[in-house]
Amino acid sequence: MFRPISLLPLLLALSACGGTYSWGWYVVLPTTPQGLDNIRFLASGFGWTISLSVLAMAISVPLGLLVALPGLSHRRGLRAFNHAYVELVRAVPLLVLLLWVYYGLPVVLGISLGAFTAAVLALAISDSAFEAEIFRAGIQSVDRGQHEAADALGLSWWVKMRFVVLPQALRRILPPLGNQFVYMLKMSALASVIGLPELTRRATELVVNLYRPLEIYTFLVLEYLVLILAVSRGVRRLERHMARGERR
Repeated sequence: MFRPISLLPLLLALSACGGTYSWGWYVVLPTTPQGLDNIRFLASGFGWTISLSVLAMAISVPLGLLVALPGLSHRRGLRAFNHAYVELVRAVPLLVLLLWVYYGLPVVLGISLGAFTAAVLALAISDSAFEAEIFRAGIQSVDRGQHEAADALGLSWWVKMRFVVLPQALRRILPPLGNQFVYMLKMSALASVIGLPELTRRATELVVNLYRPLEIYTFLVLEYLVLILAVSRGVRRLERHMARGERR
């Protein structure tokens, strides 16, 4: 269980910004011992942020595919399940879902959940609804002739999806999946409310101790900019690569 952080010192520090502000960039200045220690402390959240996002994405992608497939069925009951899951999960704000998984799920199931596990589950469940729509759109974008050719060969529905439709659909939805990973990295900041020591939580802890919200949160912005821009660049390169592959 995490220790709650008192917001009173943080509010006092923020109120001080209304008057003449005394700049204190030394708290994140790498040329001073204190600044270097603070930067190391803030940067230690990178591992948690990246691990949380990667693991949640690794769960949400196959879960989203499993939810998408019933939505393509001719059976009304399966389509109803797909529609209900997507609409209900997307209707719940991620922060609310995160709090419920962390505080409510252990009570309902009689289990113990750490902050990291709860954050992974909440992010994965929330993202799976969006992944399901991405998969559904990708599968439906495959040319109808591909389905007819597979049916003409006598392939079963599962064999057709596995060897004919899904490989083509995956080629088209990889860029949107990359964009979802960028979204996941940004939404991982919400895990700070349940005590996970990711980037935002580290910054908040340091602000409470040093009363320097402007300088520390500015450094936090730069951390996210570096991380998100690096991933976004990789996503754009992937999109260009996939576009060249489509033209061949």
